[in-house]
Amino acid sequence: MKAKTHHPLFDEHEVLHELKHFLPAQAPLKDFIHHNTLHAFQHQNFYQALRNASAFFGYKVTLTLDEYRERYMQNRISEEVLERVIAERKGKEEVGVWKRKALTGNYDPTISGRIGLLRDNWKKQYRIDLDLLVHPLFFRVVCSYLDQGISIWGFPVAHKGFLSSIREMERNTFASFFKAERAKKLLFNENCQISDLLKLLIGDESLYKQYLYDLQFAHQGWSGIVSVLEDQPQLLLDRKKISLRELIIFELLLEIDALDDKYQGNWAPLASRLETPPTPIFAKVPYTEFHEVIEIWQEAFEWSFYDQVLAGMKQGTPSTNAPASKTFQAMFCMDDRECSIRRYVEQHDPLCQTFGTPGFFGVEFYYKPKHANSITKQCPAPVTPTYLIKELTNEKENRERDLHFTKHSHTLLRGWLISQTLGFWSAMRLALTVFKPSLSPATSSSFKHMDEFSELTIENTNPDDKENGLQIGFTVEEMATRVENLLRSIGLVNNFAPLVYAVGHGSTSVNNTHYAGYDCGACSGRPGSVNARVISYMANHPKVRLLLRERGIDIPETTQFLGALHDTTRDEIAFYDTTSLSPANAALHQQNEANFNKALDFNAKERSRRFESIDSHLPVEKVHEKIRRRSVSLFEPRPELNHATNALCIVGRRDISKHLFLDRRSFMNSFDYRVDPEGNYLTTILNAVAPVAGGINLEYYFSRVDNQKLGAGTKLAHNVMGLFGVANGIDGDLRPGLPSQMIEVHDPVRLMVIVEHFPSVVLRSIQKSAATYEWFINQWIHLIVVEPTTQAFYLFKNGEFVEYHPIKQAIEVVENVPSLVEAHEENLPIYLLQ
Repeated sequence: MKAKTHHPLFDEHEVLHELKHFLPAQAPLKDFIHHNTLHAFQHQNFYQALRNASAFFGYKVTLTLDEYRERYMQNRISEEVLERVIAERKGKEEVGVWKRKALTGNYDPTISGRIGLLRDNWKKQYRIDLDLLVHPLFFRVVCSYLDQGISIWGFPVAHKGFLSSIREMERNTFASFFKAERAKKLLFNENCQISDLLKLLIGDESLYKQYLYDLQFAHQGWSGIVSVLEDQPQLLLDRKKISLRELIIFELLLEIDALDDKYQGNWAPLASRLETPPTPIFAKVPYTEFHEVIEIWQEAFEWSFYDQVLAGMKQGTPSTNAPASKTFQAMFCMDDRECSIRRYVEQHDPLCQTFGTPGFFGVEFYYKPKHANSITKQCPAPVTPTYLIKELTNEKENRERDLHFTKHSHTLLRGWLISQTLGFWSAMRLALTVFKPSLSPATSSSFKHMDEFSELTIENTNPDDKENGLQIGFTVEEMATRVENLLRSIGLVNNFAPLVYAVGHGSTSVNNTHYAGYDCGACSGRPGSVNARVISYMANHPKVRLLLRERGIDIPETTQFLGALHDTTRDEIAFYDTTSLSPANAALHQQNEANFNKALDFNAKERSRRFESIDSHLPVEKVHEKIRRRSVSLFEPRPELNHATNALCIVGRRDISKHLFLDRRSFMNSFDYRVDPEGNYLTTILNAVAPVAGGINLEYYFSRVDNQKLGAGTKLAHNVMGLFGVANGIDGDLRPGLPSQMIEVHDPVRLMVIVEHFPSVVLRSIQKSAATYEWFINQWIHLIVVEPTTQAFYLFKNGEFVEYHPIKQAIEVVENVPSLVEAHEENLPIYLLQ
């Protein structure tokens, strides 16, 4: 390991550490997890961070002034809310002045970031485009090195590390990556540092840092994935040894070589040609009147929606006459896509009870499917499990295959034979899918994640039973602790129904590179079927129930937990281990299953209003069938809209929001303040809500406002690169963020978290973790507390709670939701349910 190099103006280690923090932190496609796109700025106030990110890197960080004004004319921004926002910021006497500025003021909206200004001087001073000369080769080499299986031939000597492999290839091949000799000699000099190469290219040490930023943000996608893999090499199934430092050295060598080739070595460092140095990237950003006007509009836009929600909550009264006996209870994921299915389940069976919780159900483990050579994480990304659940082979299984998807086609003779035989059949099937899409072995289906009849190694009777350092299964004590934590966190500690369902969720699609972003984020982008079965097994275990009884949770012997999976794209549900049900519960389950299926029909109809290819006026059964066919269409870029329109997260009893139509815009985490008066479980919930729901919300926000730089652009031009990322064309930069088809209906508003508890308890809960508190104190997330005894609202602002009174006094009542969704495609306001 080389010693860290120090220079008076340039510290390589420090600059690389800082640079990694600003680069995109998106993992490979198979581990696609939503996160705050501007995570590097999260220590700053939200609006300060927006100003800095825009000035430093040229990002669009809000809607345009014209877009805000258009929403005002459409009454999507309330005049009363706009005036309140201005009064709070500027004083009541200034409302008229600032309202005119917001509505008619003329401002220069040009966004010109400082990134790239130094490196642009190669074009101005030398008339050379280094991106054009370097990037095509550079991207192909890096992609080939990281490739996870697209290429038939692997990268030579890849096991030695990126730069070592490049050196080995240079020594032992007739071809070369370089056109001139100097770069090759520098490559072989293993003592060559980044500063040595920058001295040749730039000359002025004070500009080295800025040049590295310019260099890496010219392809932030590739630099970002290398930075992530340097820190987490396990994210690739075929691990690769690479670092951001190696990436930079190789690119600098290619730039030196391009200049040597064009000018025959007769060129001077860039600094010698500069008349005036560019503005430093991180110089202070001045605060302008335009910034304030944009902030006023953004606040008014957000609170025009939030105010409706709070007014609706105020108009409804939490029910105190809930029936003591329930037909069934169902624990869904807190995911916003489960908001509507819970409503329909409750509508079709008023005696049932539903809950929301993170979809890994509090059981953290790695999962190893049968026939697999690798393991997958089934819990939130920041968690590092120490447990392994293995799927045991079902001898009766007959795996479905497509014969033309075989490695035998990679050889010359077999490839020719297969193309001349099965190739024709493949072409016919492809043509058939245009007119009649159907499931196939190539479909990414949530139900394929686990065989419903397989056995799982859930119980561990010997702590020494391990595989690769992971304990196989959980002991009885460990199972009891996880079941207790889950039940207390959602407030389900008594009055158990005969059947309690744990319903995970996943997604089905074809030709969808971002498939992991459609599955359960709490399961690290995988379906939650395994977790649902695991928690149900634990809760049914007789010894676990004995321990729970000792801890004050008495589950009747007649109560059984049952795992299930809701496919959010197809609106289908699968139930697991139904043969274990008692005869009485089996009969009840048949009735409940009919209720679930009816609810899924109506849920599909509600979702269909967003899809122009489906007539929502058709009967629910026909609409549902069209939804199913749409999910497996090879040519459908929108199998579902995922988290688009998310804006809320409600942490509390179901009764405080059950009377509201929320248009599938709310995460819903069940919690009962009476079970947790000290807020201990609430702390755990909010520690997850902030990065998970907040991360989802902000990735949608930033991908919506700047889909070209902070999002992935349109899916239609995407090519899969090495099975770990997507790029436009074959030589483009990797595209982190979300494609336009996932965000086009999204309103870019921050998440508002609504918690039912006492303000003092909530304040203690968020302050226990500095990382969680940062989300709220810096206003990346809004926080409202509903005081349980008075139903008063308190807004967290400047480190304290202040009472909030909704402006809107009356919320419209909707009597027929299916008729409502048939008539509207746009985002709907809040309604009271009849």
